[in-house]
Amino acid sequence: MTRDQSAAGSHSIKIDNSSFGSVEEFIYLGTTLANQNSIQEEIKSTLQSGNICYHSVQNLLSSSLLYKTMKIKIYRTIILSVVLYGNENWSLILKEEYMPRLYQN
Repeated sequence: MTRDQSAAGSHSIKIDNSSFGSVEEFIYLGTTLANQNSIQEEIKSTLQSGNICYHSVQNLLSSSLLYKTMKIKIYRTIILSVVLYGNENWSLILKEEYMPRLYQN
């Protein structure tokens, strides 16, 4: 195992014949990890996933054939669980804390 640093300041690690360079961010177990301690991109990605889920079940939620209680169960089990998955690990500032709460109201 060796560690190299180029003139541009980027780091790489070489193990046997494989070389691993540094990246700004990557996705691990569904969570975007970044060099900076900013969670804003992760929040945007999660809210976008919630919007995609909402639009996929929008026909059910606007249907007059389902009772309101069933629509609430669909919302809580499908949409809200996608939006809130993994956010207990987020360290948020006050501005960021408000964004996922929009889905809970």
